[in-house]
Amino acid sequence: MKIQHLLKTCLLAALPVLLASAQGRPEGNSQTPEGYIEQWKAVAVKKMQEHGIPASITLAQGLLESRNGNSILATEANNHFGIKCTPDWTGGKVYHDDDKKDDCFRKYRSADQSFEDHSNFLGKRRYASLFELKPTDYKGWARGLKKCGYATDPKYPDKLISLIERYKLDNLDKGVDVSYASADKSTGKTSSKAGKHSRNDDNTVTIGGMRNVELFDGRIKFVRARKGESVKDIAAEIQQMPGLVANWNDMAKDGQLEEGQMVYIQPKRNKSKDRESCIAEQGETLWGISQHYGVKLKKLAKYNGMGIADPVAAGQKVWLRKHK
Repeated sequence: MKIQHLLKTCLLAALPVLLASAQGRPEGNSQTPEGYIEQWKAVAVKKMQEHGIPASITLAQGLLESRNGNSILATEANNHFGIKCTPDWTGGKVYHDDDKKDDCFRKYRSADQSFEDHSNFLGKRRYASLFELKPTDYKGWARGLKKCGYATDPKYPDKLISLIERYKLDNLDKGVDVSYASADKSTGKTSSKAGKHSRNDDNTVTIGGMRNVELFDGRIKFVRARKGESVKDIAAEIQQMPGLVANWNDMAKDGQLEEGQMVYIQPKRNKSKDRESCIAEQGETLWGISQHYGVKLKKLAKYNGMGIADPVAAGQKVWLRKHK
């Protein structure tokens, strides 16, 4: 009964996202681990009920194999678990270089089919020993998957366990929901300028032991850097490539960050949502304005007929969108 109640709760929470996905409406250009968990936890719990695979294992594998749903296989083939074609596979196929050139991977009509096929795949005889473990033994499952040959990476079990413990996914195996919680108003450092435009308590969430994830103008996710952190540190925490995070913030991938600095964890927009222009303050740079208003640096430079490194004068009008 406890698991059934959890499944109902998860399905209701995930319904808006699942409907948007089914109707082809994108949830953003890139997805964070929290977003992935929120979207697919109900499906993972359902598969746990149907097939006996811990929901924590299913979600951790999905997070790792699909890079939070952002991998080419996930976006082009709805393949969230990196499952390759086998001689008995009669479904769709897609080809990508992996262990060898043009390796054949399974392609699905929907991501839900990928989750179902993942459960069926683990139902094969080679994985039978896993089902002798307790359903709450996620460590045993993680190590068993490697032992049974699911992955060749020697660190695969440790990666799964790390994800499960970081996001407390083992709670799902026990019938306890995992969800975001509103952050307290007093938490996190917020500069006066950023506070006016980007801090919204209804749009600030946390999960597990992670830092707050905030929304700029209710749409672009960002976090705030801690003392001594780099772009690589942020990328590692959200399970993304450093080059991708650096690109979203128009920075070098080995760049150091200042404490409290906004770091976008998805792409900035091509133009400001609400403002046509702003007046530069003393000491501001075009990059700083780009970060403050969530507009891509190259677009900002183009709108103002400037180079991305050109100086900005105090009192200068800076266009935040294309103007006549």
